[in-house]
Amino acid sequence: MTPNVNYKQLKENYLFFEISRRVAEFQKSHPEKEILRMGIGDVTLPLCRAVVDAIKKAATDMGNATTFHGYGPEQGYDFLREKIQAYYAESDVRLELSEIFISDGAKSDLGNILDLFDLNNTVLIPDPVYPVYVDTNIMNGRNIIFAEANEENGFLPMPDASIAADIIYLCSPNNPTGAVYSRDQLKTWVDYANRKHAVILFDAAYESFITDQTLPRSIFEIEGAKTCAVEFCSLSKTAGFTGTRCGYTVVPNALELEGMNFNKMWLRRQTTKFNGVSYIVQKGAEAVFSTEGRKQIQENIAYYRKNASIITQTLDKLGIWYTGGKNSPYIWLRCPNKMDAWTFFDKLLTETGIVGTPGAGFGKQGTDFFRLTAFSTNENTGKAMEKFLDLLTGP
Repeated sequence: MTPNVNYKQLKENYLFFEISRRVAEFQKSHPEKEILRMGIGDVTLPLCRAVVDAIKKAATDMGNATTFHGYGPEQGYDFLREKIQAYYAESDVRLELSEIFISDGAKSDLGNILDLFDLNNTVLIPDPVYPVYVDTNIMNGRNIIFAEANEENGFLPMPDASIAADIIYLCSPNNPTGAVYSRDQLKTWVDYANRKHAVILFDAAYESFITDQTLPRSIFEIEGAKTCAVEFCSLSKTAGFTGTRCGYTVVPNALELEGMNFNKMWLRRQTTKFNGVSYIVQKGAEAVFSTEGRKQIQENIAYYRKNASIITQTLDKLGIWYTGGKNSPYIWLRCPNKMDAWTFFDKLLTETGIVGTPGAGFGKQGTDFFRLTAFSTNENTGKAMEKFLDLLTGP
């Protein structure tokens, strides 16, 4: 027996372990201090009423012999796929039901999709980045190259014609930076991928936070994307499904390389390794796309957008450079006074009780940057930003 030695190349979960350690140490020595958590990537508002009601009804269905559901289709029930199909049509994206696969969240599929690719493929990943992209490829032993995202390019790296990549990860709105690609920028990436015969893995988990109608919510709004891209989306941040688990992946029928059809490959993979998302959860997800569900969910998203506005208004007052916040729940800021990310983390924690996320944990390009999120409460966000302002304008 030989274990997968690629796991030796993985770093320990240093970022969040170290954050927890420092916060616990501070709380132990200062039990009277209030901790304001602004780094959490989890939602704080509960599921909306329409979703809860649908889940309750579905649970009742499962307790009745005439409405009981056993194994469902691995690719998802049509009642949910049809709602997602109609949702895409609102953006003039036409999908076949066969192209939509229901999952337990974007994170799982972002890792599982790699089953479709040879281990010798070269992977292009932006830096800074959501760690799942990097770690899942390290586990498989693939060669990884990084596209440098920085202040000069607005943390939206563009393709380099001299680089040959087979698998390309893009996330827009981006985690951790909150930056969003324009249509022209995505068109450049799509053209590059088609020329290189590469596949773009497009993470659209935060598309519901886009308010600027000129910005694309889906890569399939871009001409040519169906021959080079797979899209991953999640209801976690859109509808508070972080603890309920449901998302969807779109694999176009037109995506075919080296005589292999990726839609058919993904269907074969899912029917072999995945038993589908529960009927109860899918009925709750269906309610997300109902008229009442969308109204209630938009109220929740507006709540988080208010938090983002409170944060960005504070940064504007201080003249601190940042991305995100306007079309994203994440705000990525340059650490003030030339501090590095961990120095700023410690200063915020010890002097204000605010906990954010040091950008260094997302890659070397994040060394001098810091992430705040809009997923706290309105009250705590306001309180945190008052302390933030006082800290940086005080004597």
